[in-house]
Amino acid sequence: MKILIVDDNEINVILLEEVLKEKGYETYSFLNPLEALKSLETNQYDLAFIDYMMPEMNGVELIKKIKEKDKEIICIMVTAVNSNETKLEALKVGANEFLSKPIDTAEIIIRVENSEKVIKSNKILKDYSHTLEKEVKEATKKLMAAEYETLSALSNVAEYRDEDTHLHTKRVAFYSNIIAQKAGLDEETKDLLFYAAPLHDIGKIGIADNILLKPGKLTDEEFEIMKTHTIIGYDMLKDFPNNKYLKAGAEVAITHHEKFNGRGYPYGLKGDEIDIKGQIVAIADVFDALTSVRPYKKAWPVEKAFNLIEEELGQQFNPFFGQIFLDNKDEVLEIYNKYKD
Repeated sequence: MKILIVDDNEINVILLEEVLKEKGYETYSFLNPLEALKSLETNQYDLAFIDYMMPEMNGVELIKKIKEKDKEIICIMVTAVNSNETKLEALKVGANEFLSKPIDTAEIIIRVENSEKVIKSNKILKDYSHTLEKEVKEATKKLMAAEYETLSALSNVAEYRDEDTHLHTKRVAFYSNIIAQKAGLDEETKDLLFYAAPLHDIGKIGIADNILLKPGKLTDEEFEIMKTHTIIGYDMLKDFPNNKYLKAGAEVAITHHEKFNGRGYPYGLKGDEIDIKGQIVAIADVFDALTSVRPYKKAWPVEKAFNLIEEELGQQFNPFFGQIFLDNKDEVLEIYNKYKD
């Protein structure tokens, strides 16, 4: 152990040093409490013997400042003042033990050995706590990885209904993430959005193939049926209150076809009535739909798709999020090229 000794009486210091060094302990002694305090900036001690009556700063004040720097140092107050008031004062600031003057060498050794047992026990507990914390973090990472894999598999269900848009959900997630990052959203919202965005079209598994995969334009009646995929997706995901990603997926599914001007579906929500995640996914989804081949159309050139997004700012899309998307074309195109079907 490294032991700090602070006493303005040099004889007391020499006595403590001799007794402790004989037992193999490493000692650091100071006659001035201010110098002892300064030494804590570059040294770490396990145990400290602190005299009560000292000039410039008494032992109670010194223990208080020591504990402010390092709560784990065991402090033994050395005092000739044997009053309850003094002891209570010292205990309040963190004193662990008391040693009465005149100093008894046998008592010193007993106090130190008892303190050493406490220090070792604390170290074992601390090491165990760190190990346990590390294991909990690893277990949490594995659980999160498993949850992300499940979400990814779930989003693939809708993807594989339509072979022409195999990587659609992945691109929508990454496009949405660009907007969320640049908009300065909090970490939890960004995380939820990234893993919920691929679930936006999950409701399409409830739409018949003759409508979903129709090579031509849908009739009005067929389009009304197609629009129900938002409600189907919401109904699929809404009843899992303990899973924040499925809850977010439900919000995205029901809102990603709403329009900023209130002319979207299924409920005609307007502006901030639309969930923020749905507002962002709406931009990503439309851009990707336009630039992808579908049974009823060819892929648009990316510049034409960007132009449409610009034209619809404040109409179909939230102008703040839409402008962020347009201001980061290089990153959008990087995703577009990296995850081509």
